[in-house]
Amino acid sequence: MALVSFCCMALVSKAQVVDPKAVAKDAATSKANNHIESGVNNTADKVENGIKGLFKKKKKAVDTVAKVQPPTAIPIKDTLPKAAGSPTLKTYSNYDFLPGNRIIFEDNFMDDQDGEFPAHWQLGAGQAILNMIGDDKALKLTDGNFAHVKPLMKSKTYLTDTFTIEYDLYPYADAYPPHLYFYSVDGSTSELGQARFDNGFETVQFSSTTDVDLSGNIPADLRSSWRNNWHHVAIAYRNKQMKIYVDQYRILVIPNTGISPKAFDIEGIGNADNPIAFKNVRVANGGGMNMLGKKFTDTKIVTHGINFDVDKATIKPESMGTLNMIVGILRDNPEIKFEIDGHTDATGSAPHNLTLSQQRADAVKSQLTSMGIDAARLTTKGFGSTKPISDNSSLEGKANNRRVEFIKQ
Repeated sequence: MALVSFCCMALVSKAQVVDPKAVAKDAATSKANNHIESGVNNTADKVENGIKGLFKKKKKAVDTVAKVQPPTAIPIKDTLPKAAGSPTLKTYSNYDFLPGNRIIFEDNFMDDQDGEFPAHWQLGAGQAILNMIGDDKALKLTDGNFAHVKPLMKSKTYLTDTFTIEYDLYPYADAYPPHLYFYSVDGSTSELGQARFDNGFETVQFSSTTDVDLSGNIPADLRSSWRNNWHHVAIAYRNKQMKIYVDQYRILVIPNTGISPKAFDIEGIGNADNPIAFKNVRVANGGGMNMLGKKFTDTKIVTHGINFDVDKATIKPESMGTLNMIVGILRDNPEIKFEIDGHTDATGSAPHNLTLSQQRADAVKSQLTSMGIDAARLTTKGFGSTKPISDNSSLEGKANNRRVEFIKQ
């Protein structure tokens, strides 16, 4: 659904060539490490945005993680209002991100208790807890340099050659940016690459152990409203190529990352006053359903990219990537008509789910017609939870059951 930039620690020295940029970078890193060793408060470093993200973490092996201890302090509950001028469907009109078609992890923290560590995550270092930001429950990294958390998965290698990662990020006024680290094996102490925000959240950077080091600028309109607002981050990986999105913008394309990730975690420097905060994490394998310009011959399309507010039929803006794809198919194949089928998980009563799924199917039809598709080509039907494609006993199973299908007529 939006942390962005990859960075890997170099494995070999490049001492033969004196590079001013490298010298400055090394100096910044050394300065940061000196701060850490001398116990200087992290807040003092935040005035130097230019060295944000250059901290080299001192990481111990975490093949096994001790049982999570209760947090030593719980930040005061945020009661911030929802941000005005948040992204809308219209602002996402050119969005082309498509999520993976098999969800392997999803967590919106709905089943977890405020003030506790979430049940479907693992704490590797530092401290992290759930806490409210307005009406939203978020996971906050509140202590550590670096604190790191990762989703609990059944396998140590769970990412495939094609995957997507989405989450919503809330940058506090003086918070450090989060880092997304990629690994060959979950629990490994040797990272392959890193994606992060940098330079005071002005850029998105990716770097890897294969000497890839690329960055993209976040547009000025996003930077002007960046702090104390929610933002959607989405990462798409396919056969070593990677694309990174923030809200409605594709910020960075890495044609060849040089790495084949199999696991990831989220890390960063956090404190109770300015934690790293995020929610709505979704990981999916597969994807890349780019049907534009192709003759459509399938009997149906099963999508997990059209998402709604919880227990509502309000379409989330990041759904526009999938909606744009459907519009493209209908325009390229003018003879096709679709029945739009709404499906829910088994949470809630059967009558409620049936009504909700019909409302969601109708909302999708309404949005497609607003994008220029003839309403006569679209019909709708809600099935509630009567046609599951996965179990309803796990978060990822429920997430796979919540879907919109387009049935060729």
